[in-house]
Amino acid sequence: MHITQLRLNHFRNFTETRINPSASFNMIYGLNGAGKSSILEAIHLLGYGRSFRTNKANTIIQTDALSATSFCKFQAQDGEQVLGASRSKADGFVFNINAEKTRRISDIAKILPIQIFTPQSSDLILGAPMLRRRFIDWLVFHVEQSFIQSSKAFSSALEQRNALLKMSFGKPVSWFSQQDVWSTIITKHGEIISQHRKHYLNALNGQLKALYREFKPDVEIELRYNLGWDSGCRLEEAIDGRLDKDIARGNTSSGPHKADIQFLVNGKSASEYLSRGQLRVLVSLLLVAQVRLLKQCTGKSCIFLVDDIAAELDVGTREFFLDTIVAENAQVFVTAIEKQQLSFAEKYNNKKVFHVKHDHVNEE
Repeated sequence: MHITQLRLNHFRNFTETRINPSASFNMIYGLNGAGKSSILEAIHLLGYGRSFRTNKANTIIQTDALSATSFCKFQAQDGEQVLGASRSKADGFVFNINAEKTRRISDIAKILPIQIFTPQSSDLILGAPMLRRRFIDWLVFHVEQSFIQSSKAFSSALEQRNALLKMSFGKPVSWFSQQDVWSTIITKHGEIISQHRKHYLNALNGQLKALYREFKPDVEIELRYNLGWDSGCRLEEAIDGRLDKDIARGNTSSGPHKADIQFLVNGKSASEYLSRGQLRVLVSLLLVAQVRLLKQCTGKSCIFLVDDIAAELDVGTREFFLDTIVAENAQVFVTAIEKQQLSFAEKYNNKKVFHVKHDHVNEE
């Protein structure tokens, strides 16, 4: 799978631009502020339905414009397809899949598997558990077709149960039990979500160990999944056992929405044991492992976005990282300030170089 054409209209500082990227390796270079990251942002929008740079969606719209558009043609397993994302100041996001409009992010997210490595990627290990749940869910979402239905059913039931818990404060537990129709749904789909996550995290662990043997054979890596409840009991038992506390707090304290992933390096917590630079290496290899597993499970290749790689990885790690991604037949878009920062890319057979300058993108 790869993008064959990308068009931007009134997106950030680009009034109108079009590029026809390589199916393999694409270097985008230019000075800071030239717009390199905006190209990656436009591609990310097509795979996630959101920016990786901001939560304020209207900031992608060029000053004095009413809307911004990112549009691509891409080659999928069943032929060429068209995908578009438009952000209007008046109407929000509208997505277009082969001329069919939708506002549901899940409709576009399943079409174009995209991964990204940025200067903030170490937050995956250092940041909130939600980031780690989102990371493993990306893989499960693209492999298991039923996962999105279980996730939606679980989230909806969780919201309703939490609302009922808040209403139950000060009332007998029996009152809640008489009204509660949500715990059964939470239990059913929560177990399904957790089983999928554990299965694919174990597989991911195997891929990551193999990568470390290639890159740093003296490092022993392990990923552990914490369920979000006591592993010695079933989710139904955990929810029932904490009902009094849940009523007092007004929310459900057990379930996959409380799950987390623990990263261990040589038996120690990665967040405490590794330096910032080593954490970036771990995240880079973790993303490669995920791309490998996606391809192994589905046959799909991935589109990989790498922003400002020279600021995050040393030359040797950059080369190993990008060599490995290219070898997986992923389409790579990588930004740099100078071409010399990626001088080793000369060995890639199928590559293109784009220079971003004065709000224009020129292919060299």
